[in-house]
Amino acid sequence: PQIRNQLLQSTLNEENTLVRHSSARVITAIAKIDLEDGEWADLPGYLQQAATSPTVRHREVGVYIIYTLLETMSDMFSDNLSAMFTLFGKTIQDPESVEVRINTMLALSELAMVVDTDEDVQSLKAFQNAIPHMVTVLKQTIEAEDEAHTVQAFEVFQKLLGYDAALLNRHFGDLMQFMIDMASNTDIDEAARTQALLFLMQAVRCRKLKVQGLRIGEQLTIKALKIVTEMGDMSSDDDEDATPARSALGLLDILSGSLPPSQVVVPLLKAIGPYVTNQNPEFRRAGILALGMCVEGAPDFIATQLKEILPMVLHLLEDPDVRVRSAALNGVARLSDDLAEDMGKEHARLIPALVKNYDMALGNLQGPHGEESLGIVKASCMAVDSLIEGLDPEDAARYVQELVPRFSHLFEHPDFKIKAAAVGAVGSIASACEGAFMPYFAATMQALGPYIPIKDSKDELDLRGAVCDTMGKIAPAVGAVAFEPYVRPLMEASEEALHLDHPRLRETSYILWSTMAKVYEEHFAPYLDGVVKGLHECLQQDETKLDVELAEEAKQLLGQDVVIAGQKMKVADAENDIDGEDDEDDWDDLGAITDVAMEKEIAIEVVGDVLTHSRGKFLPYFQKTVEIILPLVEHQYEGVRKSAIGTLWRGYACLWSLAEGNGMEKWKPGIPLQVQPTEDLAKLGNLVMTATLAVWQEETDRGTVTDINRSLAATLKLCGPAILITENGIAVPEITNQLLSILTKRHPCQQDLGEGDGEDGDAPEESSEYDWLVIETAMDTVTCLAAALGESFGELWKVFEKPVLKYASSQERYERSSAVGTIAECAGNMGSAVTPYTAGLLKVAIHRLGDEDPETKSNAAYATGLICEKSTADAIVLKNYNTIFAKLEPVITGDRKEARLLDNSAGCVSRMIARHPDHVPIAEVLPRLVDLLPLKEDWEENEAVFRMIVGLYQRGDKTVQALTGRLLPVFEKVLGPPEEQLSDETRGLVGELVTYLQSKQ
Repeated sequence: PQIRNQLLQSTLNEENTLVRHSSARVITAIAKIDLEDGEWADLPGYLQQAATSPTVRHREVGVYIIYTLLETMSDMFSDNLSAMFTLFGKTIQDPESVEVRINTMLALSELAMVVDTDEDVQSLKAFQNAIPHMVTVLKQTIEAEDEAHTVQAFEVFQKLLGYDAALLNRHFGDLMQFMIDMASNTDIDEAARTQALLFLMQAVRCRKLKVQGLRIGEQLTIKALKIVTEMGDMSSDDDEDATPARSALGLLDILSGSLPPSQVVVPLLKAIGPYVTNQNPEFRRAGILALGMCVEGAPDFIATQLKEILPMVLHLLEDPDVRVRSAALNGVARLSDDLAEDMGKEHARLIPALVKNYDMALGNLQGPHGEESLGIVKASCMAVDSLIEGLDPEDAARYVQELVPRFSHLFEHPDFKIKAAAVGAVGSIASACEGAFMPYFAATMQALGPYIPIKDSKDELDLRGAVCDTMGKIAPAVGAVAFEPYVRPLMEASEEALHLDHPRLRETSYILWSTMAKVYEEHFAPYLDGVVKGLHECLQQDETKLDVELAEEAKQLLGQDVVIAGQKMKVADAENDIDGEDDEDDWDDLGAITDVAMEKEIAIEVVGDVLTHSRGKFLPYFQKTVEIILPLVEHQYEGVRKSAIGTLWRGYACLWSLAEGNGMEKWKPGIPLQVQPTEDLAKLGNLVMTATLAVWQEETDRGTVTDINRSLAATLKLCGPAILITENGIAVPEITNQLLSILTKRHPCQQDLGEGDGEDGDAPEESSEYDWLVIETAMDTVTCLAAALGESFGELWKVFEKPVLKYASSQERYERSSAVGTIAECAGNMGSAVTPYTAGLLKVAIHRLGDEDPETKSNAAYATGLICEKSTADAIVLKNYNTIFAKLEPVITGDRKEARLLDNSAGCVSRMIARHPDHVPIAEVLPRLVDLLPLKEDWEENEAVFRMIVGLYQRGDKTVQALTGRLLPVFEKVLGPPEEQLSDETRGLVGELVTYLQSKQ
């Protein structure tokens, strides 16, 4: 205490800020020791006196020490919150010292962590009352152009977004508006505007439901679009410092993925029309850049608007301003990345435009605008790279002769980034056109060969990675036999790449191994030792001891373990830096996601690919692999968690497939199990299911929950109900609870950060596309659960019926479509157990037969047919037959543009005939049905159609016999390629029928 008091007294009179702060840290450490020894004494009261002293320096020291104490011992103030808030209510408005005001903000952000917002209403109100004063402090620092304190103030508001939502809720709307106005104000410092945009980005991430409820998505979108016009001479993808324009693009990206299209993409598409026709090229560029940033977040909606978007893009590809053309090329790449098939259909218009840009730029490389032209060359390569992979092989083959020689010409270009872009484009062309690439195969491999061993600089290693990627794409295009001479040297180079201290190159090696395993399957076995060793070493890397360098003012942390963005790190001395890189850059680059974590994510995915394709050859490595991956399901980075769970389920499915190949009986639906899994399968299933359930119920990342849904659904479909049995009993109740929480939008991944369950009222009706994907995949899991349980799912449907039917009556077409599809699959999978639900489900299905959306109508036809087929409530079903035929007649006799709708209608009618042939006017219905054959798209319905036809022949039906001449060419078509048109069993029945009919001719 004596040392502490002496140090405190000297600190109060110390003029140097850094010394004061260092002394405060020592005082805090001593106070912590005092507290542990029960010697708290009167330090808090003494500090409160200092914080309210007439002397400015005393107030600065007092508040700063309180802040440092709160940082490490905030719980110790929990019994004295009222006094603390009273004190901070004064110091946040200190009339003389910005340091007192800023340190009060910092202290408040620490104090907020101990406020019980449910029980301590007084403290909650006191904190909320402080927020307007905190905003005032931020305004003051910006107006004073006090950058250091401005950054600290912004950091406080950023931190508060991660705390209990109640703390900010009262002022959240005003705070968002304040940040929007600040970000848009070109009269203030760019750094402050950028910080405001970063806050908005984080707010949309953490509080998307709150933002959606405020309905400010449109305002945010329009303001961000306007800020993008400030891009100037900067490139949108340069790795330079953050600016308002670049940050605005980042905000648009987050907005599109977090909010419904109606709040972001719809107003954006309305707004960019005048932008792309504006006389100012900055506006034209901003329009297409903004559109490109929103594609990934709302691909389904943007796909519906391509007819309007594409002419605009083509127009901008011919813009007189080179920066606009570059942005348009970037837009093509982004659209193609997320809408590959849709964009691929427009190849005849797009590829000539891309080639034209490429050729013009290539011819101007030596002119006064050479640098800009070089950018166009690179952007053209990248646009072709993305677009070409969306083409059918036949269409892609049309461009091989035109594109490959052009891009191959750049393999010798002195600019490494240009080389890499050209190499990547050639790889994608090969992947897209498959066998048509063979004439260029040998020359391409010869040209790229010299880049495989290069390693003398970062640029060389980057290029080496691009070359490995491209060779990985070429291998499946030309086939295993043709590529065989290159496999071993490529594998040796990839193993060497693991030791070249280049994370991107290591990831490229892993991806190459995945590709080779897919191409060579069990013949990949000779390389498994090295591959598995490399992957295991990657997954066992230690992430807890990363050396970090700090700037001069943070030297007091040397040697300490600190936690930064969730990462525990050891603070290193900058003078001992063996690489000699700038210490501030290292500090700035720190993030919650480390290079090692991202590398592990890719490595785990590759493990899944390798074991799936090498199958039995992987068994010697299987147990060790599971032991390494299993703990990673709880990794702090969601990408690792997601990959780990997915790969473990793939491992289970692979083991199951091998067991069936070794004689284990195919699974049968229902519990108790009719087919017992092997002991190894039972053990693995228990481990994987237990780990999955532990993560699933608390996971806040929607992508991880989506992948869990997919993995569980795929495994239930492939392996049946055995995975539902764990050492703790049957997992169905837990699975049901998780699926129900998702369907009712109550799962943690569907809540705002810091918001209690249901705290903010009912869930919003609209969803962003990725939020909807969580629900859609949950519905898929419900249908696969029904498949695994069979008739015993009938009781479980009572739980799911209400939320699914709610979506079936949604205003959103995709929600109706998914829900009606779920009804169909569940009805089919539960068989006769659908009987008690016949009236209600049939009513919904028949109603949706008149839906304006073709996909929903198609699913309704599928559902109607399955309910009619499976239900034993004959009276209810037959009563609806005439209504069903009346609904289907305009579909069958209409313009027949929707192939899947026609196929499902044919399947529906076939099921109705097969179930109750005596109640169908076959003479009228069957000829119309035959007009729809062969089915064009949904071959699954061929099962219902051709089994019904075989049944009619077996009954001696005269109508079908009279149609034999029309049916024989149909039979020939479905018995031919592709094989997927019929199952083996149905193929056998149709084949026997054809043989019989031919014998009668």
